[in-house]
Amino acid sequence: MTPRPLLVFAALAVATVLSVARAADATLTLRADQPGPIINRNIYGHFAEHLGHCIYEGIWVGPDSPIPNTKGYRNDVLAALKTLHVPILRWPGGCFADEYHWKDGIGPRESRPSMFNSHWGGVVENNHFGTHEFLDLCEMLGIEPYVCLNVGSGTVQEAMEWVEYMTSPANSPMANLRRAHGRQEPWKVKYLAIGNESWGCGGSMTPEFYADNFRRYNTFVKNYTSTRLYRVACGPDGSNYNWTEVLMQKAAKNMNGLALHNYTLPTGDWKKKGAATDFPEAEWFSTLRNTLRMEELITKHTAIMDKYDPEKKVALVVDEWGTWYDKTPGSKDGFLVQQNTLRDAIVAALNFHIFHRHADRVTMANIAQMVNVLQAAILTEGDKMILTPTYHAFEMFKVHQDATSLRVDLLSPDYSFGDEKIAAVSASASRDAAGKVHLSLVNTDPHHAVTVACALAGVEPKSVTGRILTAATMDAHNTFAAPDAVKPAPFTGAQLENGELTVALPAKSVVVLEL
Repeated sequence: MTPRPLLVFAALAVATVLSVARAADATLTLRADQPGPIINRNIYGHFAEHLGHCIYEGIWVGPDSPIPNTKGYRNDVLAALKTLHVPILRWPGGCFADEYHWKDGIGPRESRPSMFNSHWGGVVENNHFGTHEFLDLCEMLGIEPYVCLNVGSGTVQEAMEWVEYMTSPANSPMANLRRAHGRQEPWKVKYLAIGNESWGCGGSMTPEFYADNFRRYNTFVKNYTSTRLYRVACGPDGSNYNWTEVLMQKAAKNMNGLALHNYTLPTGDWKKKGAATDFPEAEWFSTLRNTLRMEELITKHTAIMDKYDPEKKVALVVDEWGTWYDKTPGSKDGFLVQQNTLRDAIVAALNFHIFHRHADRVTMANIAQMVNVLQAAILTEGDKMILTPTYHAFEMFKVHQDATSLRVDLLSPDYSFGDEKIAAVSASASRDAAGKVHLSLVNTDPHHAVTVACALAGVEPKSVTGRILTAATMDAHNTFAAPDAVKPAPFTGAQLENGELTVALPAKSVVVLEL
């Protein structure tokens, strides 16, 4: 029999070897001397659809509400959005857009007709939040409005008149109707989506039929000022590469952007998507693996676009992305209520890195959705509001908005689960207008830290500071009882020595460094 002290020593030795093996180092070279394209700030855009409590109770409570508000907009949400520096906001949908008739949402609120929201919960909308409310919100917060036109059940005339109503300074019928409703000067509206998901809820169209419709609508959507409209065509659902091929072949010269929609499901099964909380590591892994598929989608759609647009004049606009889980038990069908955990912050950061790598083609992305729906940045309940881990990821990464992307060469160990594996570490870097370099890092492994040895080229930092977002459990989340369970904290695990940077990256973490 082996003496007990030797057994203990042997066990400790084995544990040490396993620990070293699991915490394998990553190597990274940040090439600040090799700048890439600008990371368009609109990559950090949001989406607010008339869905569940996103608009009503989430953003808008009305001027008579006991909830503190400014002209009907929740004060707490306004403040949170200001801090986030939201660059662009897509509205009114989504599937809702192709049943929305804008004239029902103008004029005195008490006189506006109601409508039935057939897509999301079968609720009756009172149309109190319409064109003026949306565009005034954007103006208050310095957000670019991104308006989705009704191509499904609407008409060309309706779309044409809406653009005139919003943007025309002329003495014309729709501009005068706007003035009659209290808005003298036109709003600055640049971004327009010509329909939404026309392959599905927006009309079940073939790509050929939609391409013809896009060109038809595009003909009648006019530029009324020197601000030329940025026209985004309905693009593919995930890997529908034929849709991209047809649209680029038939309509590329008429569009500024092509929209891509892709959601991350843990299981990949729309009937049983997976839980938002209390999930096993298998679903942590599958969610991250599935969201990384965004890289493949962008790469393959970009290759098709390059055939018809080698100068990259047409942007790939990812105007719906994020996680989609089974609804929260007890919540209303069709309201798409789900909790938001550390896993969602990791998902957001991984997608930001992908968008940065493709910043020459991807110039806008809009997470679904801003408040109370799907991968929301903000959750509200009555007069209470909390910020989600996704909110904190957006806030930490806002340093990359409009910065110049920098090349990052990364060799990462694997995070393995079962017979599958993904890279444990993801990274991206940029230099802002003031010359500051920011390096963002993600560790997808929920159990093991990774040491990242970073060589620096083209930058000689004198100091490094940082922030980290992590938590004790994979499904850590904020609640109205514990709103700060997951929030950023100062990061002290980065060290500079002899021109090299070493980062001790904790398990399941997002870190943003400033050099």
